[in-house]
Amino acid sequence: MATPVSATSGGTAAASSVPAAAKDDGNMSVAAKAKAQLNVSIVQASLTVSLNSSNEPLSVLLKTALTGINEALKDDFGDNAIQNAVSQDNTPEGTASRIVSLSTAFYDAFKQQHPGEDGDAVLNKFMETLKKGVDQGFKEARGVLDGLKVLDGDVASNIDKTYELVQKGYADFAAAHKAQPEPAPSKDA
Repeated sequence: MATPVSATSGGTAAASSVPAAAKDDGNMSVAAKAKAQLNVSIVQASLTVSLNSSNEPLSVLLKTALTGINEALKDDFGDNAIQNAVSQDNTPEGTASRIVSLSTAFYDAFKQQHPGEDGDAVLNKFMETLKKGVDQGFKEARGVLDGLKVLDGDVASNIDKTYELVQKGYADFAAAHKAQPEPAPSKDA
C-alpha cells in the first residue's frame, strides 16, 4: 500500500522529497506522458485547497484518494508518484519547458502526415495546431484552478508567465525549423 500524503488541518500537504523512482517510461508515448503530467498537475493543484478543521472529513477523503491514486500510478511511475511529482520543477520555466518539449516532439510525425507539402507551410500548420491546443489547455486549467478558488496572486501571475514562456518556446522552435534560403551562387570565375 502506498504511503498517504499527510494533509494537515491548516491545508498544507507534506510531500516527500524522495526523487522520482518511476519505472522505465521509455515505452510510454509522448501523449501518455503529457496526459499523466496533466493528471498529476490537477491533483497537485487540488492539494492547495484549504482544508480547515471544519473540513476534517474532507482531509480524510483527500488522504484516502491520494493513497488510491498512488496505488493506481504505482505500476507506471513507482511508489509515491504524487509526492514525487510534487517535488519536480513546477516553476513557470520548468512547466513551460515540459509543455514545449512534449508538444514539439510530435513535429516529425506531423511532417510525415503531410508528404509533398512545403516545409514552412507544414511548420506553420503544426505551430497553429499546437497554439490552439495550448490556448485550450490554459483556458481549462484556469477554469479548474478558479473552481478550486486558488486562481489569484502568484498562481495567476505564474500561469501568465508560463503561457508567455510557452509562446516564446514555440517561436524559438519555429525559427529553428524554418527552411533556410539557399545561398546565392558565388560569382567567382
